[in-house]
This record gives sequence, C-alpha cells and structure tokens, in this order.
Amino acid sequence: MEPLNSSGARRVPWNKGRLTGQKPPLKLREIWAIRTRLQMSSNARELAMFNLAIDSKLRACDLTRLQV
Repeated sequence: MEPLNSSGARRVPWNKGRLTGQKPPLKLREIWAIRTRLQMSSNARELAMFNLAIDSKLRACDLTRLQV
C-alpha cells in the first residue's frame, strides 16, 4: 500500500535519490586537514574533542554526552 496525502496524490519520499545508510570513515588526509584547521583557528576545545573522538573511536552520539 502506498502512502497518500490529503489530496490523494502519491507523496515523494524526502530521501529519494540520496544515499542513505552508514557514512564511510574519514581518511587519514581528511583527519589531518581537520586537525590543521582547528589548530590554525586556535580552537583548543574543539581540537581536544576531535582528538579524543579519533583516538578512542567514539561516535558523534557518544561525544554529545561528554562535558569538557
């Protein structure tokens, strides 16, 4: 059965044509690019969080619970 909206027409899914699922891991070159940008911007807190996440292989949902 296909979902219908109030006018009776078929609704287009919000993710049609997009890639869904797990994202590929960051490449080493991308990791160093992010670290360099954080160092140049003198953003010590974000750099510490990023290094912690990479070193301990944490996910974003795990990082949101941490307090620094």
